Amino acid sequence: MWTANRWNDYELIDCGRGEKLERWGNEILVRPDPQAIWNTPRHHRGWKKPDGRYLRSKTGGGHWEKDSLPASWQISYGNLTFKVGPMNFKHTGLFPEQAANWDFAQQMIRSAGRPINVLNLFAYTGGATIACAAAGASVCHVDAAKGMVSWARENAKLSHLEKAPIRWIVDDCGKFVDREIRRGRRYDALIMDPPSYGRGPSGEIWKLEESLYPFLEKVVQVLSDEPLFIIINSYTTGLAPSVLTYMLETLVTKRYGGRTDSQELGLPVTESGLVLPCGSTGRWFAK
Repeated sequence: MWTANRWNDYELIDCGRGEKLERWGNEILVRPDPQAIWNTPRHHRGWKKPDGRYLRSKTGGGHWEKDSLPASWQISYGNLTFKVGPMNFKHTGLFPEQAANWDFAQQMIRSAGRPINVLNLFAYTGGATIACAAAGASVCHVDAAKGMVSWARENAKLSHLEKAPIRWIVDDCGKFVDREIRRGRRYDALIMDPPSYGRGPSGEIWKLEESLYPFLEKVVQVLSDEPLFIIINSYTTGLAPSVLTYMLETLVTKRYGGRTDSQELGLPVTESGLVLPCGSTGRWFAK
């Protein structure tokens, strides 16, 4: 398991009974987590008096109880700074376990010894985009949600990267890749964080288990002749890390060589010493 264990401004304090207790900067949050199915004593006072708590509804969705919680605030990871805040469906605008992938991407970029051009698809609020740009890469950031791209641009500014070579694209990822193939544009690194389920601009249904492999078949066509790395994230609990390995081995390793490794991502839990699993990541990288 790859563990995001270098945070100072984020802490997974405790988890259990389908919830997790977190510190985001100075704010204490309680949010649902379907992986935390065990019981814990809940000794920490934050369980009783958090600054914000997301409560699920029996009819679907849910709502925040957040009387003392600001609309947004900032947290940092090394020299990266992000805006976070309570969003719809329990989110905060950042997935802290992804810091393990940020570290990997930055190490690959800094050790490449050449300019690296990164394509970040389903790029959300730009955690990976900001990390790659901070390491010296050029990045193409693509997300279909205009609000998320605006949030990502704000994160770039907070991290003093507003003048970094980042292309900000609001578009359907599949249609954008189709155009890049026709244009002959190529990238040295790919990062993909696709949703488990979604609908395209024309009503197309995206189901990760059915759509990911054909989408990856398409995306690898924009790889350069000397690609550096690929990162694929999966939050679908039924998709084992080995499945990501098999896809990357089939579509990338056979053509370019290199190595593939896929593992769960995890966050260390302060109270118990356990590590909470937070989905899987597949990585391909050149030797």
